[in-house]
Amino acid sequence: MRVLVVTNLWPTPERPAVGGFVRDQVEALSRAEGVDLELFTFPTGARSYARAARELRRRYAGERFDVVHAHYGLCGWSALAVRGAPHAVTFHGTDLAHPKVGPFSRMLARLIDLPAPVSASLARASLPHDGGLRAVLPCGANLDRFGPRDRRRARERLGLDPDGCYLLFPADPARPEKRYDRARELAEAAGNAALLDYAGTQPEQIPDLINAANAVLVTSEREGFGLGALEALACDVPVLATDVGVAPVALSGLEGTLCAPFERDRWLAALRPHLDHPDPRVAGRARAALFERNRFAQRVLMAYRDLAGAAK
Repeated sequence: MRVLVVTNLWPTPERPAVGGFVRDQVEALSRAEGVDLELFTFPTGARSYARAARELRRRYAGERFDVVHAHYGLCGWSALAVRGAPHAVTFHGTDLAHPKVGPFSRMLARLIDLPAPVSASLARASLPHDGGLRAVLPCGANLDRFGPRDRRRARERLGLDPDGCYLLFPADPARPEKRYDRARELAEAAGNAALLDYAGTQPEQIPDLINAANAVLVTSEREGFGLGALEALACDVPVLATDVGVAPVALSGLEGTLCAPFERDRWLAALRPHLDHPDPRVAGRARAALFERNRFAQRVLMAYRDLAGAAK
């Protein structure tokens, strides 16, 4: 099966933290037997989409693919330049929720063969079902990258106090939907905890940051999928998350975690045992394995086969 993946969600030297989850899925698919995967990436920016469409049309004129798969709604419009194959688009959340981009993404969903939001909750909220084919295709957590590490050594590598108390906000505070204000409020109420975040952090430091924390705070207003909670679980680090994205399923019944609407006093009570423990851990890795990238890549392959078969 020959597949073309089109995206601008891809790490670059200038923006190394962008799209690592897409790269993880592409790597997993590339290793699958019987898949010949071609990758087309292009820069971000409003003018890049039309240029990408022209380049796709020029480069792949006369080429045959079994499936064309775009990541991110606007990328799906560019990918339409490649004809003669069924089109799938993975919608990651912001592309559906953004006030300007969202309407274009929802319009595209009605034109392509397979709209594929990354979670069922995203589908319910932003892509009302019209009776056509649909799949939920998240990228999944990279358990090769994220796993338990010695907490003191992780802190030392980051230049943190090995005996300190730290909380992690697993996002850039500049992203308003992630609600840094909630995490800051909780850290201030805790009194003795410093709040870390991902702003300016290199991707290779992220596993150490997670393992350095007493707990990870996923305070988001909305999530397309929610890899932050899964990556914390993969490291056996306690996580408190709002009930959005995959968190209600991933954290259900898991001791030492909390999944609930943000309420400072309730969250603070759940957080206290982790602040008072020198090395707090939860049995999270086995749960995270249920949402692992290779498992989800198999779901993507099944969707590809269904699409290619329907097109014959």
